[in-house]
Amino acid sequence: MIYIGCHLSVTDGYEAMGYTMSRFGGNTFAWFTRNPRGGRTKPVDPEDVEALLSYVKQEQFGPLVAHGSYTMNLCSAKSETRKNGLEMLKQDLERMELLPGNLYNFHPGSHTGQGTEAGISLIADALNKNLKPEMRTTVLLETMAGKGSEVGGTFEELREIIDRVECREKLGVCFDTCHTWDAGYDLIHDLDGVLTHFDNVIGLGRLKAVHFNDSKNDRGSHKDRHEKLGQGALGMEAMKRIALHPALAGHPFILETPNEDEGYMREIKTVLSWENPG
Repeated sequence: MIYIGCHLSVTDGYEAMGYTMSRFGGNTFAWFTRNPRGGRTKPVDPEDVEALLSYVKQEQFGPLVAHGSYTMNLCSAKSETRKNGLEMLKQDLERMELLPGNLYNFHPGSHTGQGTEAGISLIADALNKNLKPEMRTTVLLETMAGKGSEVGGTFEELREIIDRVECREKLGVCFDTCHTWDAGYDLIHDLDGVLTHFDNVIGLGRLKAVHFNDSKNDRGSHKDRHEKLGQGALGMEAMKRIALHPALAGHPFILETPNEDEGYMREIKTVLSWENPG
């Protein structure tokens, strides 16, 4: 079964996001735990969260995917930025315990000149401070495009982080199609090879979600610019093969394409039609 949705605003509350996604025609969704660019957040109403959990269970949604703020950089060279990132991560994971069994995704971070090794060490240290065996949330490292000093532009870098985390049973990966393509992995001509390589390095058992985006860029550009499905360098046929690949079956596919609501509705309808043609 394909679980497909997009990012939604939490402004009107958690239960409202479930109703919105049903209106969009999808069966999963993502949301930012706080302002994606500023890091601000607001109190959570536990009753509202319970209402959402009841609704998504009733409607047979797939796992939901919370997204950490873009400003959360756990491996910055600036100690104050790292401190703020640690506090964001701590608060976000505490909130996620209100939504047991769901996923929390974040960008590993940018080492800002310290070097990849230092970045990996700092990210792992932050996770070791926050991941606990009793947690009911799986934390996802996102595959990155390798732009600038980003950590996570290769599967090997993500594996290095995972290997240094003590509570690694709580760690998974979100596979971003645009980022992975921009990082240099050939999702058009060698999808099986890319996923086999992922399996050999990280393990497909850790792949828990997909950010489903076309790319404005050529493979290996390291630029990270998303495009609407079928309108970018990957193209619709490649996107369809990814969505239907058995290694990715049952995972939530989250659209982060440059769309308004109507565009997301069209893309959701298109993706679901691949599973049930005609």
